[in-house]
Amino acid sequence: MKLNKKWLGILLPLALLVSCSQAQEKVIFQGVHVVAAENFYGNLIQQIGGQHVEVTSLLSDPNVDPHEYEADVADAKAIARAQLVWENGGGYDSWMDKLVEGSGGSKRVVIKAFDLAVVHLSENEHVWYSLDNDLVFVAAMNSELKKLDPKDAADFDDRAARLAQSLQKIKERLAGLKQEFQGTPIALTETIFLYQSQAIGLKVLTPFNFMKAVAEGSDPSAQDALQSMNQVTNRQVKALVYNEQTVSAVTTKLLNQAASSGIPVVPITETMKGPNFQNWMNGQLNVLQRALEDSVGKTKIP
Repeated sequence: MKLNKKWLGILLPLALLVSCSQAQEKVIFQGVHVVAAENFYGNLIQQIGGQHVEVTSLLSDPNVDPHEYEADVADAKAIARAQLVWENGGGYDSWMDKLVEGSGGSKRVVIKAFDLAVVHLSENEHVWYSLDNDLVFVAAMNSELKKLDPKDAADFDDRAARLAQSLQKIKERLAGLKQEFQGTPIALTETIFLYQSQAIGLKVLTPFNFMKAVAEGSDPSAQDALQSMNQVTNRQVKALVYNEQTVSAVTTKLLNQAASSGIPVVPITETMKGPNFQNWMNGQLNVLQRALEDSVGKTKIP
């Protein structure tokens, strides 16, 4: 059968398009496949690995309670092809253990940050809120990537050094805030911010069992709830640090009372917000610093 010029003009470009599409489908990423249970770990690994890594972060929505996360088939598939899996551990993301076990394969490297952390607070698995821990994690991430991709080790080292330097600046910022606000009384809705409130030297008045109950998704005792409410109502605290991802009727009531009492509210999240880890942490500290300056009367930040 002969084709006229009109049909050749249509079919030849179409054939080329299909051929190019098939070729693109056959291109396989040659770098390190990484799965991070949480996006803040995923971002740190991405900053170190750059173009040499493909990172999938499972928990990435700052509007979702991480404690209620349910893994799906896509998560299992991502882990099945991963060479490096990074999770928090310490009971925070225990659902990851089942995913890893069910995904088969024995060559992948699985790291639990909680086991590497040098700073552990009592009954507090939120180890990524400690800058000392973050610096340890970056060193470990760099080490694992170099093992999996030795040819790009120099690039990993350079990127990790720059990342560590930026995290060190945040650590120094915490020390600076300590000089300004050490001993300032604050309230917390849950335990996650204790790593940084202690680094700054802030005095947390909220009963520990209140914070622990909220962190675990249970109701605090009536006594602890009343004490926390009275601290805000009577303006015994200079700011309320409020976890936006662990919300209950009790925390909402405390939030509303802070607004009524003129207590500044500092919203924080467990899952990373913004373009990168440093931006996220600095953004929250900006809000905290302004809140404390307003309450205590210190010099304003630029």
